[in-house]
Amino acid sequence: MQVQKTALYDTHKNLGAKFVSFAGYEMPIQYKDGIVKEHLATRQQAGFFDVSHMGQFFLEGDNSLENSLEKIIPTDLKNLKLNQSKYSFLLNDKGGIIDDLIITRSKKGFNIILNAACKENDIKQISKYLSSNHKSFLNNDLSLIAIQGPQAVEILNSIIPNVDQLIFMNGEEFEFDQEKIYITRSGYTGEDGFEVSISNQKVEKLINSLVAKGVKPVGLGARDTLRLEAGLCLYGHDLNEDINPIEANLKWAIPKKRREEGGFNGYEKIKKDLENGSEKIRVGIRPEGKIIARENTKIFSKEGEEIGIITSGTFGPSVNSPVAMGYVKTKFSEINTNILLEVRGNKYAANVAKLPFYKKSYVK
Repeated sequence: MQVQKTALYDTHKNLGAKFVSFAGYEMPIQYKDGIVKEHLATRQQAGFFDVSHMGQFFLEGDNSLENSLEKIIPTDLKNLKLNQSKYSFLLNDKGGIIDDLIITRSKKGFNIILNAACKENDIKQISKYLSSNHKSFLNNDLSLIAIQGPQAVEILNSIIPNVDQLIFMNGEEFEFDQEKIYITRSGYTGEDGFEVSISNQKVEKLINSLVAKGVKPVGLGARDTLRLEAGLCLYGHDLNEDINPIEANLKWAIPKKRREEGGFNGYEKIKKDLENGSEKIRVGIRPEGKIIARENTKIFSKEGEEIGIITSGTFGPSVNSPVAMGYVKTKFSEINTNILLEVRGNKYAANVAKLPFYKKSYVK
């Protein structure tokens, strides 16, 4: 399969990006300053991310569209307000997570942001639940840009007035260079920030305006360290089709009404785990010392019983220590439980830690 490029490929090149192949796209992993500096720039000032490889999937239809989508997405779409966004999932018939996503109510129906590696399968899965009077399309003519960090609001507001009026997980239509664009106050770094859906023709002009005002380009490397510090899951690592939202410690993303009424894929399994507790659960993990426990590192109890596995692990530049997430048998999931991590044949001390590692700063 031919590797795809986003509309900003040449811009990234000019900014000194080092590229990797990711989810079928040639994407910047880092720029000249390196991952740690990009990470800290996002935490302290503002950084921009090209996330145009993700799918912008649009669904249009009457009220029956809500009923159809609620069979596969366990959120309360009937009470989702216009321009409001929710974090949710696509579920298989066992309650496993096909993908995690952001769904927003639009004037004509719903917009869903899908993970890059999953988008084709996601569309196939969603389409099974749509009827002939529902229209759906993936819009490849749009780019998606995230601007994140404490200075993001001030800088973006100077380019696109009134974005500072948005609150977290809400969006609105704005104008940039005589074109309508859509902006939500959201992101995946733990920082305040925005995601901008803009045409491929105008996106370079927007980026040049941001860079001129001191916004740093940030690659996939720092995107990963930022989201892990914020305790946020990465699909294909912390989430997959064999893990349900209760095991993933994401019960909060299923509203109480839906937890009680059900009516979505895998509800029986999810209900059982809600009532009895799941056998395993996602936790934060702090290795002691400087050892970094990468994905697939085995987790043991202090008595030596194998109790789980690391799904994400790195060094957290903002907290100045190694951080990780993984799944353990639920009886070992209490905060401060002493555990052992097997790295290169040796066992190292660690503790179950409270998530997130870094305090989030969203504007509610």
